[in-house]
Amino acid sequence: MQTTFYKYQGTGNDFIIFDNRHKKFHFSPKQVREICHRRFGIGADGLMLLNAHADYDFEMVYFNSDGKPSTMCGNGGRCLVKFASDLGISKTEYSFLAVDGAHQAVVQQGGDIALKMIDVPYVINVNGKFIVDTGSPHYVALSDDVMHIDVCKRGREIRYSKDFEAEGINVNFVEQLEKPDEIIVRTYERGVEEETFSCGTGVVASAIVCYHNDNGFNRVEVKTKGGNLSVEFEKKSETEFEDIWLCGPASFVFSGEIEIKD
Repeated sequence: MQTTFYKYQGTGNDFIIFDNRHKKFHFSPKQVREICHRRFGIGADGLMLLNAHADYDFEMVYFNSDGKPSTMCGNGGRCLVKFASDLGISKTEYSFLAVDGAHQAVVQQGGDIALKMIDVPYVINVNGKFIVDTGSPHYVALSDDVMHIDVCKRGREIRYSKDFEAEGINVNFVEQLEKPDEIIVRTYERGVEEETFSCGTGVVASAIVCYHNDNGFNRVEVKTKGGNLSVEFEKKSETEFEDIWLCGPASFVFSGEIEIKD
């Protein structure tokens, strides 16, 4: 089957997208892996379908590059909003359904996309390392020199450790910069099984761990290998966070035709 694909990226986190409003596509794990392969396919961290939905502007269906359906992808959600806008679903505010529930998104002045994430009801501190679920499960470890960490080696060790091997976990290494509201984040992503240039849900988890206001409004500026993001949220208690927004750029890269093999 010959069909059109679209490639988008958000701070270097890249995705192949198909317009599936007419329910044309039903990809197998093998097909997803082949399409996302960086040598034999188009190449991407993940694949998304934009589906029609009676109660929302659209539905987001996301697969990691290993071919498996995934939990929420923050940068993917922002890119899918940009794609919807480019398709002609032209709005300033969007409402869409993802695997973890309903999300709102806003196209900001200048074109950045702000995506509202699910509330975080708990943060688990395990000997100074943190477990946070921001729509996807994340392990957050603080570091004094994050740019010299072997993220793939250390991330893989944690992701496949006895505690996390069954379900897997995304692993974030975070450095607090001189300003209390600025951090650097590097992420090893399960399902991609590599370091990605940016991970939206990981950035959110890391920002929550590195809050700087004890109560109320927080905004954390986040540097990733692929660019800069910001996270805004309300801290309700030591473990409860709500009204969480992931903000940053999302852009079209290219489109083309691909032959989908059975």
